[in-house]
Amino acid sequence: MHYQGDTKAGTLIAKDKFGNKYYENLEEELPLRTRWVDYKEKEFDPSQIEPGWHAWISYMVDKPPTQDPILQTGVRPWELPEHRPNFTASRGAFKTYSTVKPKIKAWTPEAAPRA
Repeated sequence: MHYQGDTKAGTLIAKDKFGNKYYENLEEELPLRTRWVDYKEKEFDPSQIEPGWHAWISYMVDKPPTQDPILQTGVRPWELPEHRPNFTASRGAFKTYSTVKPKIKAWTPEAAPRA
C-alpha cells in the first residue's frame, strides 16, 4: 500500500543510522508536503525515525539534524544502542496478566422448554 509507485523529485538531505533516506523539495507549491522519508525496509516501522529527524520531517525545526549543533551530541547515555520496534497494536504488545477472579461473569442465555 505504501509503495504505490508515486514519483517524487527532491534533494537527498541525509541518510540515518537505520538506512532511511530523507528528502526535501523546496520547489513544491503545496505547503507542508516538501519533506519525506524513504524507508530502507518495505515493512517499515515509523518508530525507526530518530527524534531529530522526526522534528525535521514534521516541520518543528528548519535545519536537519546533520546541520543542527544541538543534535550533534551523538548517542546519549540513556538511549538504547539499537532500535527496539514498537509492538503496539500487534501480537507482541504487552498484556497484563491478572490472577484476580473477575467481578463480572459472562452471561449465557438459557432457553427454558415451552410447555
